[in-house]
Amino acid sequence: MNPLCVIAGPTATGKTALAVELAKRLGGEVVSADSMQVYKYMDIGTAKPSLEERGGIPHHLIDVAHPTEDFSVAEYTKLAHAAIEDIHGRGLLPILAGGTGLYINTVIDNITLGDGASDQDLRDRLKREEDEHGAGWLHSKLMDIDASAYERLHPNDTRRIIRALEVYYITGETITQAAARSKLVPSRYKITYIGLENERQILYKRIETRVDKMLEAGLPDEVQMLLDMGCNRNHTSMQAIGYKEILDYIEGKCSLEEAALTLKQGTRNYAKRQFTWFRRDKRIRWFDTLLPGIAGECERYILQEGFSR
Repeated sequence: MNPLCVIAGPTATGKTALAVELAKRLGGEVVSADSMQVYKYMDIGTAKPSLEERGGIPHHLIDVAHPTEDFSVAEYTKLAHAAIEDIHGRGLLPILAGGTGLYINTVIDNITLGDGASDQDLRDRLKREEDEHGAGWLHSKLMDIDASAYERLHPNDTRRIIRALEVYYITGETITQAAARSKLVPSRYKITYIGLENERQILYKRIETRVDKMLEAGLPDEVQMLLDMGCNRNHTSMQAIGYKEILDYIEGKCSLEEAALTLKQGTRNYAKRQFTWFRRDKRIRWFDTLLPGIAGECERYILQEGFSR
């Protein structure tokens, strides 16, 4: 069974830097597990690593979709498996790194989320229902069908809520049931799972600093560029944290200072949800990013788990 190192955790915990350092030490390449870094042209708001930050290490699954595309978990999973197999084929260690827990789990646990169940007319009808009845309408529908998905999905995550309803209406099986069934198939990889964490106040400070740097780097200009390219509020890419808040500012609904405060609070809330998601997985070995020599500690852990260069 081929090895796969996974590095996960809340936003702003230093996952990219650690992944790059471990790739240099162990002979590896990085496969991004970030649902928004898949989009081209969205560099600032997604904290996409620059070429300098990538340190010469190839990064896969970055810039693979246009921001007007509806890029799905199924598409991501297919591309991720292909990238991992390619890396293995060249005798290197794939390092799956990012903060999108759903993306990570679909890859490492062979989860299929109703693959093959698709009906564009149904999706369009559900979207019209949401527009007609208001935010939260479809989420409340999901409560009676799939309580687990209802609790897991944010009420504003319309795209994934519609997908959950679509799978149920077409197959008669909830997306949670489909995921549980697919988990019965063992993972195709030998997993070494690393989680990064910070003391909460330290993490919040890192988040605030990151947001300030995004604004200084020109996040409003990036959002305006996306609008000029044909993106709008309904596109999945524009629903990302950082983009919808700045979009409110551009549309005159708030000041830039108010947008920044909303963005910081939204990012803190997102980090909490990420931490809750990852804490449920008992396979994860947690490391504090402020630990001196963390890269060396993680390298030793990976080698102890059976990976050999």
